[in-house]
Amino acid sequence: MFDPKSRYAAAPTYQVTDRRGRTVTVVAAPAPKEQELRGYHLRRQGQRLDHLAQTYLADPAGYFHICDAAGAMLPEALSEAQEIPIPKRER
Repeated sequence: MFDPKSRYAAAPTYQVTDRRGRTVTVVAAPAPKEQELRGYHLRRQGQRLDHLAQTYLADPAGYFHICDAAGAMLPEALSEAQEIPIPKRER
């Protein structure tokens, strides 16, 4: 269901009933794992998290590691942040 690199790839799923009475499968958001920080990036206008993830983590799809390091559930939560925490790259 998810890309193998996704933080949701190994997350458990369960069934719930939505407002319209349909049974849907949902994924629980995994707890962010502890990460050692590489440092902080001073964001310039127009810089996106996927660009920073490519630069620092060599994986544009790894922007969620930056979100986890910042304690943000969604990338949009960091849209106004000036200092972006950058985790060390996983090997």
